Amino acid sequence: MLILCNLTLPVHAQVQAPATAPAVGSGSASAVGFTLQIQAPDDIRNLLQRHLELQRYQVLVDLSDAEIQSLLASAEQDATDLLATLGYFSPEIHITLQRPGATAGSTASAGKVVQIEVLPGTQTRVGAVHLVLEGAVAEDPRAQEQRQSVQDLWTLASGEPFSQAAWDTAKERALKLLLARRYPTARVLDSRAEVHPEEARVDLDLQLDSGPAYRYGKLEVEGNQRYGADLVRRFARLQSGDDYELSQLVEAQQRLTDSGYYDSAFLNLDLGGDPAQATVRAQVKEASMQKAVFGIGASTDSGARISAEHTYNQVPGIDWRAVNKITLARDSKTFASDWTSQPGESRWRWAASALFGQDKVAEIDVNTQRYRVGRFTTEASFDQSYFLQYERTEAVLREIDQSTTNQAFSANYAFALRRFDSTPFPSSGWGLGGELAAGAVLGAGQEPYTRVLLHASTYQPLGQTQANLFARQHAGRMLYRAQLGGVFVDNAANVPFNQLFLTGGDTTVRGYQYQEIGTTHDGILSAESGRYVATGSIEWQRPIVRNGLMTDWESAVFIDTGAVSNRVEEFSFKVGVGVGARWKSPIGPLQIDLAYGVATEALRLHLNVGFVF
Repeated sequence: MLILCNLTLPVHAQVQAPATAPAVGSGSASAVGFTLQIQAPDDIRNLLQRHLELQRYQVLVDLSDAEIQSLLASAEQDATDLLATLGYFSPEIHITLQRPGATAGSTASAGKVVQIEVLPGTQTRVGAVHLVLEGAVAEDPRAQEQRQSVQDLWTLASGEPFSQAAWDTAKERALKLLLARRYPTARVLDSRAEVHPEEARVDLDLQLDSGPAYRYGKLEVEGNQRYGADLVRRFARLQSGDDYELSQLVEAQQRLTDSGYYDSAFLNLDLGGDPAQATVRAQVKEASMQKAVFGIGASTDSGARISAEHTYNQVPGIDWRAVNKITLARDSKTFASDWTSQPGESRWRWAASALFGQDKVAEIDVNTQRYRVGRFTTEASFDQSYFLQYERTEAVLREIDQSTTNQAFSANYAFALRRFDSTPFPSSGWGLGGELAAGAVLGAGQEPYTRVLLHASTYQPLGQTQANLFARQHAGRMLYRAQLGGVFVDNAANVPFNQLFLTGGDTTVRGYQYQEIGTTHDGILSAESGRYVATGSIEWQRPIVRNGLMTDWESAVFIDTGAVSNRVEEFSFKVGVGVGARWKSPIGPLQIDLAYGVATEALRLHLNVGFVF
């Protein structure tokens, strides 16, 4: 019986190793001291080529026979140790030295070939697994679920092939499950792998000490000058007395940096004090009180655009943030002024905004005025807002120089619920969002109206029946999207243009221009059209593999459809089909699609950056 606490890669060479070496088996005999040839299964050959000490000495062309023999003696033990990391503890290794290319006047080692033949034997499998938890986690009734998770999520079960990498990964994952919640001082108390070579079995023993359970105490802020410490506390949302969770600290840091008030934020738990009231220390670097941002960009939906934005983080007297932005694009010009309060104890914030815009939509020029006041809150997985809105639009049909001015006042509620495994690069999960408005169309009479818009998306991983993780990931996933909306009002009422629906473009129905799909009269887009909308999409995303490894690129095949009408029974769905690529870029997901619009019989290129739900 052999007991392994840690497997290492020893060096037995008697010659000082060079810093670099050529690729194994490459180069001519005159350029290297010897050529190394390895006959073994692929995984073993790759391991030896990467880590075998012998291959590093190939660049030494003046090795004597005695020095080479010394290296070969060390190489057998080195290879044996390496094979043990893959679970092969009884291999047969044959190393021979040949000199088929020796010529008169050649150097001592020129033309020599070292052949290594490996018969790995039976790979050792895991036998018994003993996983013991000690410390506070062993007795705390609140930690029952956590204890069960450590047991249930153990990754190296009985009967599975043993390798040092798998053993290390299993230990690391079990420890992380303790470190992630309540027990930031958890550690490995004892770790042993008892190898039985004659039975090709290894028994695993792991003892984890959780240490004491930690709870949040007071929050201490360092680095704040312009903004009060209470602002950090309101964004951090860490309640004194709550159990410590690593994910909560990470999310708090993200909220602080996303808030716009801080350029950086670092939160850590003081492990030297009372675990029941552990101090949380927040180190922040505040953002400037004011900043101006000038931007230039382009998209396939809106064309080229430039923008100028000014932010005042704390307007004197009211401490609200004011953001004023001008955007000039190919088909639109907008000025927006958004004012938001700092979050209160309830995490809700007040908001007021004004927007003035000029847009070209097909043959229509739309002039918009919109004013809002309300409250909103933003959580990691759930956003909500409610507000009062007044909107006035003037729609001008350029073809016949006819204008229509409409107004509406409404009370609104909007939400977005996210249950994705990760953002901004989800691979599974779902999201649901909606907007609800109830109000009155203003004019000669006041007609009540209701507006509803719902949208949903879900990612469904494929290949879940595959036993191999790589095969499951390589199968990719399906993305399903749907949108339904309607404006319910008397047929004679004139609803503002922006309260109606149009569709088409990068994020709805690809293969068509932005907002190209709507209801038409005599071939001209109507300002009164689009009281109902329905869109749907099915997309297969599959990772692109290079040299057997996943890359940051994915391929996509999709079909989109959508319709807009004044009557549901008059829906005429437009279809777009295409292929595309996805890149996990440093600034977010990049979407590149080439789509064919079946109704227009034309190809369109679509580009989109970012994941928003």
